[in-house]
Amino acid sequence: MLRWRLALGFVIILVLAGLCWLDHLAPPGLCLFPLLVLGLWMATGEVLDLAQAGGIRPIRWTVHVSNLLVVSAAWGSSLYFSLLERAPKMAGDFSPNYPASTSNWILLALAASVLLIFLAEMRRFERPGGVTVNVAAAVFAVVYLGVLLTFLIQLRMSWGIAGLLSVIIVTKMGDIGAYTVGRLFGRNKMAPGLSPGKTVEGAVGAVVFSVGASAVTFLFLIPAMNAESGAANTTQWWGWMLFGAAVCLSGIVGDLAESLIKRDVDQKDSSSWIPGFGGVLDILDSLLLASPVAYAFWAFGFVG
Repeated sequence: MLRWRLALGFVIILVLAGLCWLDHLAPPGLCLFPLLVLGLWMATGEVLDLAQAGGIRPIRWTVHVSNLLVVSAAWGSSLYFSLLERAPKMAGDFSPNYPASTSNWILLALAASVLLIFLAEMRRFERPGGVTVNVAAAVFAVVYLGVLLTFLIQLRMSWGIAGLLSVIIVTKMGDIGAYTVGRLFGRNKMAPGLSPGKTVEGAVGAVVFSVGASAVTFLFLIPAMNAESGAANTTQWWGWMLFGAAVCLSGIVGDLAESLIKRDVDQKDSSSWIPGFGGVLDILDSLLLASPVAYAFWAFGFVG
C-alpha cells in the first residue's frame, strides 16, 4: 500500500504539473478551470453524501449550481480584469485592482447562492423540522468547497502558474512526507479520535518535506519560469521557509477538518473513486485550507 500510494501520489503531481504547464502556455485557466469544475462537482457530491449519511438532506442541485456560480465568478472576473490591464485602450480610464474586484464578484456569487438555497427550501417546505439544518449544510458546502477553491483560482490568475504550482507542490509533498515518515517511524498519535493513522512523527516529516519542496520551488522552479518572462525573483530565504511550514501546517489542519466531518457520520473515506486515497475530497482536503494561507503569502509580498 505504501508503494502504491507513493507512486500514485507522484503520478498525480506529475499530471497536475503537466496541466499547469499547458495552462501556462494557454490563456489563463483554459486548461485547468474545466478540471477544477469537474473536481468540484465530484467533491460536492461527496460532501452531500456525507451529509446524507448524517441524516442531513440539503437540496443537491442548489449546492452544485452555487459552487459552479462561485468559481465561475472568480475565474471569469479575474480573466476579464486581467485582460483590461493588458489592453488599456479597452479599459479607458478604468484601471481596477482586479484581485479586489474579483473578491467583490465572489461575494456577490455567494450572496446569490444563499438566496437560491433559501428559495429552493421554501419551495420544498411542507412541515417544521430540518430546514435550518439543511440550509446550514448547503451554505457550508458552498463555503467549504466553492469559496475556498477560489483562492486557487486567484493564485493562478494574479501570480501566474508559479503561484498555483507553489501551493500544489508544497502541500502534496507534505502529504507524501506525512504518510511516508508516519508509516516508517510513526509512534505517537497526533489526533487518535479524528485520524488514528496520523502521527506526530508524520507531521514533522510533512513539514520537512514541504519546506524542502518550497526551497526547490522558489530557488529553482520559479526563477526558471521567471527567466522565461524576464521577471525577477524576490523571495528571501525566510519567505520560502515560512511558506513551506505554514502551508504544510494549514494543509494538515485541512486534512483533519475533513476527518472531523467523516468521523461525525462514521465514514472512513469520502468515496472510493481513487484506490488507496478515497475520493476527490480526500485529495483536495489539504489544499482547501492551504490555499488561503498561500494566497496571503503572495498577496502580502512574503514570496513572489
